[in-house]
Amino acid sequence: MNVTLRQLRVFEMVARHLSFTRAAEELFLTQPAVSMQIKQFEDAAGLALFERLGRKIYLTEAGEEMYRLSKDIIAKMSEADLILDEIKGSEGGRLLVSVASTVQYFAIRLLAGFCKQYPKVNVNLKVTNHKGLIQLLENNETDIVLMGKPPEGLDLMSEPLLENPLVVIAPPNHHLKDKKGILLAELKNETFLMREQGSGTRTSTERFFAENGMKISANMELNNNGAIKLGVEEGLGLGVVSQHTIDSEVKTGRLVILDVQFFPLVRTWYMVRREGKRLSAVGTAFENFVRREKFRFVRLP
Repeated sequence: MNVTLRQLRVFEMVARHLSFTRAAEELFLTQPAVSMQIKQFEDAAGLALFERLGRKIYLTEAGEEMYRLSKDIIAKMSEADLILDEIKGSEGGRLLVSVASTVQYFAIRLLAGFCKQYPKVNVNLKVTNHKGLIQLLENNETDIVLMGKPPEGLDLMSEPLLENPLVVIAPPNHHLKDKKGILLAELKNETFLMREQGSGTRTSTERFFAENGMKISANMELNNNGAIKLGVEEGLGLGVVSQHTIDSEVKTGRLVILDVQFFPLVRTWYMVRREGKRLSAVGTAFENFVRREKFRFVRLP
């Protein structure tokens, strides 16, 4: 079967998402270009690989088999890239890093320091929530992940990285801003701005309040910490965020940390990768850099 690696990558992306639109977005292609690649692939295969029912697409039997094989082929090509990177050494090559939204501020500072030492490295940084990171690991689409505690039962290697204290933030004119030892019960009538479902911060926060017999009122969901901080500044409600992410806002007086009972909730960030994953020389260099230099890039208010 005469197909190109490009066609194989496009097919694998469409098959994974069962969406031409999502595949086009991730591959930075137009949807007609994706459709053309799939048609050429099907012509070469001599069989339909997708079928459309209503507004959804599904893999045919042939498509299911090709999807399984395409994942193996692409994984082998990625391994070939790693081998070539090892031959080049840690001065060059590609590094795929994925981080939780909460970790992105720390991660960017960390990567800036790493790139100063290794200026020829090409870094691809992806920021998503806890659920998205697990999917990236399961699909072998990233080298190293910085995140909250990974779930049990997956073939992952993880090591504790840094403590991640979660704090309650409020606008500087909030009526509780100067009160010491605020009881949890005093927050029952407060509105909270919360991260989306699948966020590690949201999961930890909701679990904590439930364990203490409270259900907090979350009238607005936001998909990143920057939006939560801005919403709190504007008086839309309180927020629970990593203390690592608010140093500039607290120092400039745009946000305050409330002195709430049992807070900060101390969680841990981890450095994670798949069990048995073969890291390139640059990946190994980054792991060692993180272990050695991580405390240089921590900022707390």
